[in-house]
Amino acid sequence: MTEPTKKRRAMPLANLRISKRLALGFGLICIMLIVMIVLSNAMLARTNAGTDEIVNGRMPRIALTTQMQDRINDIAISLRNMILSESGSDHRRQVKDIMAARAAMDAILVKLRASLHNRKALELLAQMEKETALYKAGQDAMIKHLEAEEVDEARALLGEDLGPLLMRLKRATSEQTALQVAIADQAARDAAATYRNTSLLMWGLGGVALLLSVLAAWAITRSITRPLAQALTVANTVAAGDLTSRIEVTTHDETGQLLQALKTMNENLARTVGTVRVGTDTIAVAAAEVAAGSHDLSIRTEQQAAALEEAASSMEELTATVRQNADNARQANVMAGLASSVASRGGDVIEQVVGTMDGINASSNKINDIIGVIDGIAFQTNILALNAAVEAARAGEQGRGFAVVAGEVRNLAQRSAAAAREIKGLIQDSNGKVAEGGKLVAQAGQTMREIVDSVRSVTDIMTGISAASLEQTAGIEQINQAVAQMDEGTQQNAALVEEAAAAATSMREQAALLAQAVAVFRIDEAQRQGASAAVAAAAPQPVAPVRAVPAPAPVAVPAPAPAPAPTPATRKAIAPAKAPPKPAATSGPTPVAAGDWEEF
Repeated sequence: MTEPTKKRRAMPLANLRISKRLALGFGLICIMLIVMIVLSNAMLARTNAGTDEIVNGRMPRIALTTQMQDRINDIAISLRNMILSESGSDHRRQVKDIMAARAAMDAILVKLRASLHNRKALELLAQMEKETALYKAGQDAMIKHLEAEEVDEARALLGEDLGPLLMRLKRATSEQTALQVAIADQAARDAAATYRNTSLLMWGLGGVALLLSVLAAWAITRSITRPLAQALTVANTVAAGDLTSRIEVTTHDETGQLLQALKTMNENLARTVGTVRVGTDTIAVAAAEVAAGSHDLSIRTEQQAAALEEAASSMEELTATVRQNADNARQANVMAGLASSVASRGGDVIEQVVGTMDGINASSNKINDIIGVIDGIAFQTNILALNAAVEAARAGEQGRGFAVVAGEVRNLAQRSAAAAREIKGLIQDSNGKVAEGGKLVAQAGQTMREIVDSVRSVTDIMTGISAASLEQTAGIEQINQAVAQMDEGTQQNAALVEEAAAAATSMREQAALLAQAVAVFRIDEAQRQGASAAVAAAAPQPVAPVRAVPAPAPVAVPAPAPAPAPTPATRKAIAPAKAPPKPAATSGPTPVAAGDWEEF
């Protein structure tokens, strides 16, 4: 499509999904069919009701009125025959026939009363019942005259009274019959009118349904085929290589989504083609820069190789120093362990001394209790001696000797009490000193425990130093290996730099072929400028050449005096990695195979 499509106002139908549109069209047809079916059933029900009224309602009523007329005529004939006949048996037979006809008339009137609902028909029925009653009364009077053999009176009654009654009854019955016939005729006309109306309505609804179906099919088909035709035009335009089309999407259904996808594809393809065109030029410039950078990288790689050799030598010396530190840390750890054992034994001895002092203190407390008992005994003995002296004084000359003994006992008791007090004082002084010694011993035990804890802390620290020294040794070994790998990688990088130069040349040739391949597509100026801006924003900034840094001088690390001089490990010379074979130079651009590009 070479011109922008005209923007059209999106109709509500076009915004619906195709499935909903089809459902709407078929739903409209189904609704019309349902309406036709419902109306047809309603009209048929009315026709059926009218026909049922004629067949089951009006016709039986007409038949009843006709039977009523027949019974009236039978009674009239029987009455006439009774006048004409002179036989008694004939009279009785006629009376029996009259009674049977009257019973039939009563039954007919009851049926009519139960089936009639029309006001006029009920009025005529009431008149019929009235006339029937009068006619029955006249019949009874005539039968009585005949039974009394009053033939002249009976003949006069028949001609003057029963004749008019018979005519009125027949007229009422005929009017009822005519009314029922008229109602039946009207019902038949209504049924015919209902049929005509139903037929016209069905034809009208059928025509409307057909018209709506045609309109719905046309609208739905148009809303689907027009966007599809537009999408086909866009696809053909893109297939021809023209990416300058402008696609306007006016609907939101599946076709609108298809056009939106084609629009997005067209824009993305135009953007991609523009980006590829600009990118090919950028690739050509970048390839030249890559070649220059490869030469600079080769120089820096050689300098890095020399620096790595110096670093490897320094790392070997550092490894020897760290190993010596690890040996010293292990020796200090052993000595700290011995000190910890001695301190632990001293702590155990102090704890035994503390236990002994506690035993002495307990024994002193028991002796103090025993002295208290002795003091109590001396006090009681003194009291007994006093009591004995009093009793001896009362006895006079006979108790003088007993008084002397009591005095001696009293002196002994007082001396025992004084000795007990002295011993108690000594014991209390001893207890005080023992308690003070216990405190000193407890302090000594606490001090020994602190010493043991400190020695253990020193042991843990020395263990950590030893472990750290071992880890440092292992880490330095890994660093040595890493430096060796870096040296090997640096030598391999030198070979890769040459390959990069060859790849840059090949990339420049492929960029030229790519530019020829995308030249078949046409894009407008705005798309070309947008692609140029995108490539410029995404392109990396050129990196200035890095100044060559001289290799640092090796740093000599002196080893500790006690440590034996380690034998430096002989560093194996790393052979430069064998560079892969260079690609053969081609005389011209390599043609691109037909399968390497997709046809749009």
